[in-house]
Amino acid sequence: MSKLKFSKMHGAGNDFMVINAIESGFVPTKEQLTAWSDRNFGVGFDQLLLVQKPETAGADFKYRIFNSDGSEVNQCGNGARCFARFVLDNNLIENKTIKVETGAGQMTLEVLDNGEVRVDMGVPEFRPGTIPLLQDTEKNFYKINVENTEYEFMAVAIGNPHAVFIVDDVAEFPVAELGRSLESHSYFPQRVNVGFMQILDKNSIKLRVYERGAGETLACGSGACAAVACGINARLLTNKVKVMVSGGELLIEWQGKGEHIFMTGPAVTVYKGELEI
Repeated sequence: MSKLKFSKMHGAGNDFMVINAIESGFVPTKEQLTAWSDRNFGVGFDQLLLVQKPETAGADFKYRIFNSDGSEVNQCGNGARCFARFVLDNNLIENKTIKVETGAGQMTLEVLDNGEVRVDMGVPEFRPGTIPLLQDTEKNFYKINVENTEYEFMAVAIGNPHAVFIVDDVAEFPVAELGRSLESHSYFPQRVNVGFMQILDKNSIKLRVYERGAGETLACGSGACAAVACGINARLLTNKVKVMVSGGELLIEWQGKGEHIFMTGPAVTVYKGELEI
């Protein structure tokens, strides 16, 4: 048996188990992820974040993200903020501007003086083949049939594929039921994160997200970016939008197609612990 140190963190309620694997090279098994993510018998988390040595020039760290079902994803915005606070608070770096290597390319994280973290989430990609989406022509709105009901949605890739639906009242909408049906719909070859957006005005929205491999979470950073990017692209929102999620608020800024999208929000350490493995 050996001891594995970790931190439990959250970004607007989206919670994580964070492990420093720079020296150990530790990578969790699917069985470990399933056991540790259990909220009754384990640590309990939406995703596990792994800090590793970088493999590309110019990066300070490599950042890997594992869902509670054992699958690995390329991007997690709330996790990126927690990643930044973790490496800074654990004296793994002194610079408050941190470059990390991810499956979706290199990200820049900036820890602000107020403790919040601003993340460069990259350039939103709307081409159907890149999202990916089984559609030949790029559109602002697509249509999909689920259980004999037709829905209209927007789609974008922010490191991960996202489908965004506009709803009248996000609190009353059946997010779990429809999210579960859409997540693995054949229209999305790599599955999809499903966002349900209620537009309050051009500067603010409410959002709930059903994440592939994790279910509904209290916040989804890439999902917030996806919703705002789609809303701006469809001329429904302005370039600076407050996103109210179940676990708090995020600020998303985007100047339009071809430009990087930025997310600012909190990152909190809940506790530190050890596991025997």
